[in-house]
Amino acid sequence: MLTYHLDEGDRRPKYEQLYVFLKDDILSGKLRAGERLPSKRSFADHLGVSVVTVETAYELLLTEGYALSRPRSGFYVCDLALPHEAEPLSARIPEEPEEDLLEEASRLKGSEFPLYSWTHTMRQVMADYGERLLERTPNAGAAELRNAIAGYLGRYRGMSVSPENIIVGAGAEYLYGLVAQLFGPGTVFGLEDPSYEKIRMVYEAHGGRCELLPMGRNGIRGAALRESDARVLHVTPFNSFPSGVTAPAAKRYEYIRWATQRGSTIVEDDFDSEFAVSRKPLESLYSMDGGKRVIYINTFSKSLAPSMRLGYMVLPPDLRERFREKLGFYSCTVPAFDQYALARFLDGGNFERYLSRVRRRLRQGETDRRPG
Repeated sequence: MLTYHLDEGDRRPKYEQLYVFLKDDILSGKLRAGERLPSKRSFADHLGVSVVTVETAYELLLTEGYALSRPRSGFYVCDLALPHEAEPLSARIPEEPEEDLLEEASRLKGSEFPLYSWTHTMRQVMADYGERLLERTPNAGAAELRNAIAGYLGRYRGMSVSPENIIVGAGAEYLYGLVAQLFGPGTVFGLEDPSYEKIRMVYEAHGGRCELLPMGRNGIRGAALRESDARVLHVTPFNSFPSGVTAPAAKRYEYIRWATQRGSTIVEDDFDSEFAVSRKPLESLYSMDGGKRVIYINTFSKSLAPSMRLGYMVLPPDLRERFREKLGFYSCTVPAFDQYALARFLDGGNFERYLSRVRRRLRQGETDRRPG
């Protein structure tokens, strides 16, 4: 029986500690592909925790794609080296897809948005910063905001990020343009097919060449990825639009192996990850790769409001200096006031409390829709 020490003094809940122990043993090979995990009740008794703790840890492994469940049999370790090649995506898309949870999130955000907290934060910034609001911020964005984003990513996404690797810009589309310019005209970008149309439009507008890679049920099909000529792979592993596909761990590791073997780069577009219904959002490609070959992009335009044209990207250290040399002359495209206000909003915990409220409502909606 597996034995782990779950620390009462750890700030993480016990189910997350257990999940990390199990995931690490799967990645190290201590738990082999196809191996059956202990039953929930016997494992809980062995560890001295509740069955709910073990059950929640197993659910996280299922969500991430590190384990699978077999009816009336139990939980088994997935083979991360050999992702299953599912049928083509077109074979499973219904003619009239049902409204999903992410569409429901769009409706909930307006009703849950902490308008009072946001306006109070804005008033505080105006009073505290005064004439500093009239000064231009550093080209990569205000230090206050980059520090706040790094802290938020560490707390919420488990990402170890240096603020100096963060570039702030006016939304995701602007950042796509910076990526295109960073790699230069003629670069071949591999895109999910189908994918958000503006990604292709932005890359091509900057002289890039786009190669559309057909999707399967778990992400880009392996054969298409292996045959691709792409130098940069742009993926949305949490929620690929418009298909809604979420890439499991095996597929995400396949993307990383592809980039490592070819010396290529991955652009991780973390679209809508804030509204993951599970207790813990999927591990980012940036974290899985150790920040070596992945450019992480996200935006507050989707999570807060479309009017807030504010996004950010996290560059790998090897690309940071290249970015400064080639594109560091660009001024930051986000007003100073918006940056300072959002920094304080993040540091005060308002953003995460708002996200928690939306996710609770989404989980409740999911429960209400289950057949009784």
